[in-house]
Amino acid sequence: MIYLAHTAHWQFLGLVLGFLAWILTMTTAGLNEWRLWRVEDTSVITSGVAWVGIWRACFYSHTLPKLENCWSISIWDSFIPVEIPVAQVLIMLAVTCGLVGNISAAVAMRMAYFSLEDRRNIKPAFVLAGSLYVLTATFALVPLMWNMSSVLNNSTIDFPPDFHLPAAPVSQQVGSAIGVGIFASILMLISGLFFLCYCYYFY
Repeated sequence: MIYLAHTAHWQFLGLVLGFLAWILTMTTAGLNEWRLWRVEDTSVITSGVAWVGIWRACFYSHTLPKLENCWSISIWDSFIPVEIPVAQVLIMLAVTCGLVGNISAAVAMRMAYFSLEDRRNIKPAFVLAGSLYVLTATFALVPLMWNMSSVLNNSTIDFPPDFHLPAAPVSQQVGSAIGVGIFASILMLISGLFFLCYCYYFY
């Protein structure tokens, strides 16, 4: 039996970063603050701020029955711009791919840290894990950058009347969800590179 644990210390760090990045990616998917809208009319949106995510839009109001009012955004809604349904699909693909990547990375680490007779599958296992991590980061970065671009261009969304949201905000800012998602994607890319760069040697 040949000891290989000494060859995979950076990859162990990559597994930890990949797991953390996956949790942050799931957090990004659930956060409402993708777009921060500032509105002039505060008669309904009394906070003057609305949060537009990929799954729902929310704001605080003292005039409606509930203090925090949220309306769901479906992939089938005709009023939403194309970057939102694309984000819904790709961010869930990123979560799924990240989970599979973490499982693959854990299997690869087990092969390196525990003595196994057959070493032929070690390199492919690390390449698979690294590729899945890079793919996860790509799935997440595309919708994040697309939605960030829409915010920076002050793109509008023609919400239906029952949303109580104006067609265009006075101004809008990039929400915290996009920042969290970009950070998660960077961590995921680093993890992927660690696994893709793995090589082992005997002594």
